[in-house]
Amino acid sequence: MMDMPCLLVVRIRGQVDVPYDVEHTLKLLRLRKRYHATLVKNDPQVLGMLKKAEPYITWGEPALETIVALLSKRAKVRGNEKLTDEYVRKHTKYQSIEELAKALYDCEVDLKDVPGLKPVFRLHPPRKGLKGTIKKHFVVGGAYGYRGVHINDLVMRML
Repeated sequence: MMDMPCLLVVRIRGQVDVPYDVEHTLKLLRLRKRYHATLVKNDPQVLGMLKKAEPYITWGEPALETIVALLSKRAKVRGNEKLTDEYVRKHTKYQSIEELAKALYDCEVDLKDVPGLKPVFRLHPPRKGLKGTIKKHFVVGGAYGYRGVHINDLVMRML
């Protein structure tokens, strides 16, 4: 799990009856509501946070195409405007959404480092639903926990 530099995390359970320490961890990850997603670095501190909040989230290594799709379809800037190539050119050192996505993929830049960009993606519920129950781990046929490259399938159904 340590070979990819960035992880895509999606919250799959709601806000009711969440233990205080798990709720605090989810706030630190910027996942305040169900079906919010964010990109985080793949380092031991973040992995510990993911383990703490595991029954409420799912995560894995995103493909570059998934990050490009997230930025072009669901990224919001200043209010509720979509992220555009012009905005990226004007406010960052990158020339397009694809270049910014590559930098995010390699963890050269963080979502919060782009001025005006909201550090969270608000996604739709997945088309055809989550496979299995949200109360079981992905490994045993549920929805939560580490899912590796299968996170791309889930997120593409949520765009």
